[in-house]
Amino acid sequence: MSIKVVLFDLDGTLLPMEQDEFIKAYFGALSKKLITHGYSPDVLVDTIWKGTAAMVKNTGEKTNEQVFFEVFQSVFRDRALTDKHLFDEFYEQDFDREVRSSCGYNPHAYEAVMAIKNMGYRVALATNPLFPPSATQSRIAWAGFSTSDFELYTTYENSRFCKPNLDYYREVMAKLGVTGEECVMVGNDVGEDMIAEQLGMKVFLMSEFLINKKNKDISMYPQGDFEALVEYIKGLN
Repeated sequence: MSIKVVLFDLDGTLLPMEQDEFIKAYFGALSKKLITHGYSPDVLVDTIWKGTAAMVKNTGEKTNEQVFFEVFQSVFRDRALTDKHLFDEFYEQDFDREVRSSCGYNPHAYEAVMAIKNMGYRVALATNPLFPPSATQSRIAWAGFSTSDFELYTTYENSRFCKPNLDYYREVMAKLGVTGEECVMVGNDVGEDMIAEQLGMKVFLMSEFLINKKNKDISMYPQGDFEALVEYIKGLN
């Protein structure tokens, strides 16, 4: 069966990023905004981590957004609703201004995606859907892309699962109308991205910002930089 779609991870793949630096900048900026509204930074960050963990465990009955806000409301009660505009403001304004500098930019990412599109492949952004649309759109722009460059991009609003749950990939495939054998998954996280291979996808491991938490043997994966990725895709079908 021929390949039709190339799926790309975002953070650490198309968008250069050291995860710890990004998280530090993200939580620092969010705390800075909300501390003036009476939020304890420690409680706020702890609650976001708990909400993130709940999204990762989501079994599909609700969107990731709904799962996250259930956790948030369990801690902050009515404030979770009355202060929602503050969080919206943060992701629509402060996130771009305060967090962007924690990430890099690689022009070869855009060049590679466009080269792959020009080969006739469909492309979609399979980024772990832990963020609202505005934050995902910002990170797409930081990487040098427009949302229109991708047929699909996943957010906590339009997804009911997270990586590394295989149902995340099944949900993406269903939206795109393809099977695993018709996809390539490109990502930098061995545990979250290469797992797509279990659904019949081909995979390519981006090596610059490699995440391999379990120190898995990665010698079996096609891997390298964007130039190597384009050559790999050329060799398919």
